[in-house]
Amino acid sequence: MFLFAIIGIMLSGIGIGYLFRHKNLLAIHKAITVLIWILLFLLGMEVGNNRAIIEGLQSIGTDALIITLAAVVGSACFAWLLWHFINPKKERSAQP
Repeated sequence: MFLFAIIGIMLSGIGIGYLFRHKNLLAIHKAITVLIWILLFLLGMEVGNNRAIIEGLQSIGTDALIITLAAVVGSACFAWLLWHFINPKKERSAQP
């Protein structure tokens, strides 16, 4: 039941946004930004208050660093492979 309420609220927001799509809603964008900052602050307070997360911060940070490095290296390798696949050989040799 809770899932349907969330989906209903989201669809209502989409409908209202569609109806007001030609209006200048700058104040709403500013309010959303402030609310996101507040949510991030509250999330930080919750994380700082959680003893298990604070005690495991070093291992969590190490895992995050390894995942980040793997993602960057993997993206660079696949971008390089895609570039070589898309560009013919004669175009690649003409570039410095």
